[in-house]
Amino acid sequence: MSLVRSYREPLTNLPTLFENLLNRGVLSWGNANNSSSGTTIPTLNIRETDEDFLVELAAPGMKKEDFKIHLDGNNLCISSERNINEEEPGNGKYSYKEFSYQSFKRTVTLPSNVVDEEKIQARYDSGILSLKIPKKEEVKKKAPRLIAIN
Repeated sequence: MSLVRSYREPLTNLPTLFENLLNRGVLSWGNANNSSSGTTIPTLNIRETDEDFLVELAAPGMKKEDFKIHLDGNNLCISSERNINEEEPGNGKYSYKEFSYQSFKRTVTLPSNVVDEEKIQARYDSGILSLKIPKKEEVKKKAPRLIAIN
């Protein structure tokens, strides 16, 4: 079974595609995980075993409440949106302050009719969001069966 990576932006504008290729591919090796807004897109690892899919998303500095995870058919979507604008006590004036807004959305297409949706588990620990996505019993790889000869 293979996983298919889904892209957020449709390929509708050839000049934009060419610009993205130059800016994100050939000329800018260090910015591979940046979105078009300049924010960092968390990296994602997916490992498949006979029993399940194990997904890890690196998102340090966040809280588990910051994530929104849903499965729509066979599309797994992980997103987050944070607006950090903490008020400081007192009557002081700002001489300089920058607001912080972070958001991302990652979508991965899982193989059709394979995932047991009711048993998905998610946990966030030490900056890593981990998902365990079990496969349905009927698609799990079974051990070879020895057939007796009569």
